Amino acid sequence: MPGGAQPDVAAVEVLSAHKTYPDGTVALQPVDLTVREGDFVTLLGPSGCGKTTLLKMIAGLLEPTDGRIHLWHRPIAQLEETRHQLAFVFQSPTLMPWASVATNVRLPLDLAGVPRAQADTRVAEALDLVGLTKFAAALPRALSGGMQMRVSIARSLVVQPTLLLMDEPFGALDEITRHKLDDDLLTLWQDKKLTVVFVTHSIHEAVFLSTRVVMMAARPGRVVDEITIDEPYPRHPDFMVTPRFAVYAKRLQDSLMRASQGSDEETVQ
Repeated sequence: MPGGAQPDVAAVEVLSAHKTYPDGTVALQPVDLTVREGDFVTLLGPSGCGKTTLLKMIAGLLEPTDGRIHLWHRPIAQLEETRHQLAFVFQSPTLMPWASVATNVRLPLDLAGVPRAQADTRVAEALDLVGLTKFAAALPRALSGGMQMRVSIARSLVVQPTLLLMDEPFGALDEITRHKLDDDLLTLWQDKKLTVVFVTHSIHEAVFLSTRVVMMAARPGRVVDEITIDEPYPRHPDFMVTPRFAVYAKRLQDSLMRASQGSDEETVQ
């Protein structure tokens, strides 16, 4: 498996986990999902199907109402004992506007008390990975939207994660920038042997990136389909104009249409 060397090891296990908010809104019905080391799993579905809720539960940012979530066979609170690390990339870069790129990237290490010399070395490595070495001293306002998202990705890489959770990080970018970052993300996934869980609304992005696409439906959120993208890596942009790509996209489009039927009530993220 391209993303990692241990394809039989479960990195993420969602075990009948569901979420009901205090106002009674059922955000997720019980979900069972396994993500193995080296997987690139994409969560796809209509607005309100609970993709972000599920991702935040995997990250430990939300507690399931019932059920369990294990990372490397342990509760999330015991992740440190597994010698693994996770990082979360949000929809927007969420950068400190007054701080340089390097300072923004170094933030998780500063919060963790990593010695400055060691932190600066890791920041330099992370900026090199995303192609922003020359912009270390720049302020976020001097950067394009795509470059700001690269800073956000560098900030996640600086903690040297093995599990990368990404909540529709490229959705607000233009198509050319989005395709470039998709391509760069696949390179990082392979080179760093990451396990990735990725949220998107884009069928084409899901087919291009994923080893497996998990389709979710709304009201309440639930998993209704899984499709394996059985295509070799590296995947180049030319893949997107092949008959095989079109077949996968059509399968996902049909699945999304079924998942969207009846989804006309108020949504939950």
